[in-house]
Amino acid sequence: MLDNLIFSLNATVPIFLLMLLGMWLKKINIFNDNFVSVTNRFVFKVALPILLFQDLSGVDFASVWDTRFVLFCFFATLLSILLVTLLSFLWKDRSIQGEFVQASYRSSAAILGIAFIQNIYGTSGMAPLMIASSVPLYNMIAVICLSVLKPERKKIDKALILETIKGILTNPIILGIVCGILYSLLKLPKPPMMTKTLQNIAVLATPLGLMSMGAAFSFSDARSTLKPAIVGATLKLIVLCAIFLPVAIWLGFRDEKIIAILVMLGSSTTVSCYIMAKNMGHEGSLTSSIVMLTTLFSAFTLTAWLYLLKTLSLIA
Repeated sequence: MLDNLIFSLNATVPIFLLMLLGMWLKKINIFNDNFVSVTNRFVFKVALPILLFQDLSGVDFASVWDTRFVLFCFFATLLSILLVTLLSFLWKDRSIQGEFVQASYRSSAAILGIAFIQNIYGTSGMAPLMIASSVPLYNMIAVICLSVLKPERKKIDKALILETIKGILTNPIILGIVCGILYSLLKLPKPPMMTKTLQNIAVLATPLGLMSMGAAFSFSDARSTLKPAIVGATLKLIVLCAIFLPVAIWLGFRDEKIIAILVMLGSSTTVSCYIMAKNMGHEGSLTSSIVMLTTLFSAFTLTAWLYLLKTLSLIA
């Protein structure tokens, strides 16, 4: 289990350090507010969609398809979202509701999932199928939540519904996912020049997003949202796993399947939450706090979950 702790730390500490680097670059005036704003737009509209396209366009869905596993990942994600949404109504400050919902359920599945399973089993296993089952739903519901649960929200009427549908259909993240899935299903070729160019853009998404979030982080804003941030991080790292892992075990999922489900439920909140929140009219401080807390502590909680699964002989 020490190896798993070291791996988890190697996966999460560099992410946390990039956030700190963004804070420091802002402090010494290398980053300014305009740069951070432009970077957020670039990551949201270009780098993240291409990253998701790259992840999904390379998946051979036919060779890894497992209907029971896909349905479990889909409905566990959907029920997690419903649970978090219900809990969000406990906050008196409704301006943070959309951020709380999104940041409490969205995992770093696409970024961490494949690496985590490869480290344990030597192959990507069921990670691509888990990503295809959950990531499109993550993002579609995020667009709906961030559109409907805005700080200055509108009355739910025909105009808002049409505006939300338009937001989903034109959202760069959703377009990246749809294009990636279609590209894979149609088995279209990916010439080396195209692959290399897209990869060069895709690798910018995470570091730029993390440094931008760190540069925009405000300790005073974080203190004002500390309680919901702690609740959101606890939901993300512990509660959702405690609810759905026993169900997955009861259904007979083992080894790489149960690891993929663990990553889906209990890995740190993805930085794309912050990028989407900022670009869809939200303040972003609660999201950045949850991302930082889950990133800092996920190495230890994921290792604890792995130790428990290993002790129960559920993973080889």
